[in-house]
Amino acid sequence: MAPRRPAMGLALAALALAACSGGAGAPSTAPGGCRSLNVIASTSILGDVAGEAAGLPAGVEVLMPPGADPHSFQASASQVAAVREADLVVVNGLGLEEGLHTVLEEAAADGVAVVEAAAFVEALPLAAGDQGPAGEGEEGASDPHLWQDPRRMAQVAAGLGEAFAAADPACAGRRRAAAAGYRDRLLALDAEVEAALASIPAANRILVTNHHTLGYFADRYGFEVAGVIIPGGATLAEPSPADLAVLVSVLRASGVRAVFAENTRPASLAATLAAELGGDVVVVSLYTDSLGGAGTGADTYIGMMRTNAGRIAAALGEP
Repeated sequence: MAPRRPAMGLALAALALAACSGGAGAPSTAPGGCRSLNVIASTSILGDVAGEAAGLPAGVEVLMPPGADPHSFQASASQVAAVREADLVVVNGLGLEEGLHTVLEEAAADGVAVVEAAAFVEALPLAAGDQGPAGEGEEGASDPHLWQDPRRMAQVAAGLGEAFAAADPACAGRRRAAAAGYRDRLLALDAEVEAALASIPAANRILVTNHHTLGYFADRYGFEVAGVIIPGGATLAEPSPADLAVLVSVLRASGVRAVFAENTRPASLAATLAAELGGDVVVVSLYTDSLGGAGTGADTYIGMMRTNAGRIAAALGEP
């Protein structure tokens, strides 16, 4: 069965209704007449993006802690209750939050505005060979990892600005201005990442990861995803010895220089693959499906993308 998605039109209609009626109770107000929006985001990445796009005042609660795998995350009872009390819930969509489908559907049915980031962008299909038997990996499914392209996230920021404006009509101009300012910062980030990767020669622009998480990055910056260790688009499967043997053969022919491990999965599979490939193949850790913790330099979306670009450039650039 294909992943279920809250309807964007219903979400925005619920926002308009909440703005007129004041929601479940009288909305709290901050200086300047803006509502103190209660926003919940599914992932740490979306939490940071939503907070920047909303401007102040807005309190953003993130369901998944740094390092959590969004494909396998399950909400606690208190988090489910919080979702049903939120003014706005921001999710990625495209099957990423596999364990939250029922929670989100029930919240939307109760009138909570659930907005999908994926509704604001053109999604890429999962690469051939990465379509598994269930979940986001179904045949014909779209790749949910859209945050790996800052230009798409700039579109998400603008879309969220409209959602926040609908939730807070008295402060709509301020909400839109905050989102537009953040959108411009993301477009500047895109140019910065492109410049950081410019020194990597075409022959070295080959990516190998645990699962298919860098498709948007590769599409935007001119890389090839030569293979993924875990079959299917999600992280819930495990590769068989035969899968790994085929992958090793393909990657040896490609001349890969690095295997990129992800912060939401143990690095053991990446290390095993690198050892099988032998030679000078190195394992490099990236922040992919989650931000890093405080002090990592990847505790914001912009910092995460800068950190990843620097590590990829160091691993694949000319010595």
